Amino acid sequence: MRIISGKYKGKKLNGYDIEGTRPTMDRVKESLYGIIQGYIKGSTVLDLFAGSGSLGLEAISNGAKKLILVDNNKLVTDTIKENIKSFDDDIEVITIDYKKYLKETDEKFDVIFLDPPYRAGLMNKALKIIEERKLINDGGIVVCEYENIKIETNLELIREKSYGPKTIRIYRA
Repeated sequence: MRIISGKYKGKKLNGYDIEGTRPTMDRVKESLYGIIQGYIKGSTVLDLFAGSGSLGLEAISNGAKKLILVDNNKLVTDTIKENIKSFDDDIEVITIDYKKYLKETDEKFDVIFLDPPYRAGLMNKALKIIEERKLINDGGIVVCEYENIKIETNLELIREKSYGPKTIRIYRA
């Protein structure tokens, strides 16, 4: 697994083989970034359920000004910290439960990546808190990656694309 574009293009990332992680494939990430590129430069980004951190680190590589990576698995966050040692960007890695983070943060985001464990029922719970707490800036986007669930949100759906059984939906605040 690697960063596919921007200033860190080609940098290898560890973490794809940690149990419980399911990194976004390069071809899916490339397609996704082709769609959301205009939202990235100068943005504040949250990669919730960060896993390998690949989606958020791609944003930093493409000009995001700040990135917060959140995961509840310490092995995952320790691996991300190792991956970013050579980065000179505003990146924060937090080991915490997603719900606790969303309920306690004062940060507002331009881009939020949601790629929770499939079948765990966390997508709609996270979206509900994000909306209730107004954690997404006006005009900001929430990128949801999922399989076989009905997403419930009041955000405006601006794009949907399927890659086999996986679907990505992009919502705008």
